Amino acid sequence: MSIAKGFTEGKRESVESSPKEDEKIFLVGAELKSRSQWDVTESLEELASLAETAGGTVVGQGTQKLDRPIAGTFIGKGKAEEFADECKAKEVDTVIFDDELTPGQGRNLEHVFDRKIIDRTSLILDIFAQRARTREGKLQVELAQLQHLLPRLTRFWTHLSRQKGGIGMRGDGESQLELSLIHI
Repeated sequence: MSIAKGFTEGKRESVESSPKEDEKIFLVGAELKSRSQWDVTESLEELASLAETAGGTVVGQGTQKLDRPIAGTFIGKGKAEEFADECKAKEVDTVIFDDELTPGQGRNLEHVFDRKIIDRTSLILDIFAQRARTREGKLQVELAQLQHLLPRLTRFWTHLSRQKGGIGMRGDGESQLELSLIHI
């Protein structure tokens, strides 16, 4: 699966990485009050098919009934830890959420799962990236991936904070976030 980069790995290489053989996938869905169990089951089946198309092997899945998504982790923290234990036992590489995650939810989930976390949108963009053949098609997919990545850049490099200016430079240098935005 070439998306292979989750929410905290925002390097340009993530857009152009190569598929990993036998990447183990765990799927997560939320049964919200606005969706029936049938809708969630059908949606997870489609997500499994997408994951296999991208080159992954689905080794498990889980759902949680919710009134509304939890702000910090999308699913409940207890359920996230339960799924994380299952992922550890099955040696899962990537966890794919059926719904779109906010950048903060993705980062929080990566801390809980200690695995790469992606959402449906990232998976679909990855499939397009694998299938694009023309130069224009590849550029369009890369642009879409970078636009999806842009809001997720915040706090990627907090350990670097600000780069200090060198001799002949005034004041603080650019932060790593500013450099990444320029790169994109």
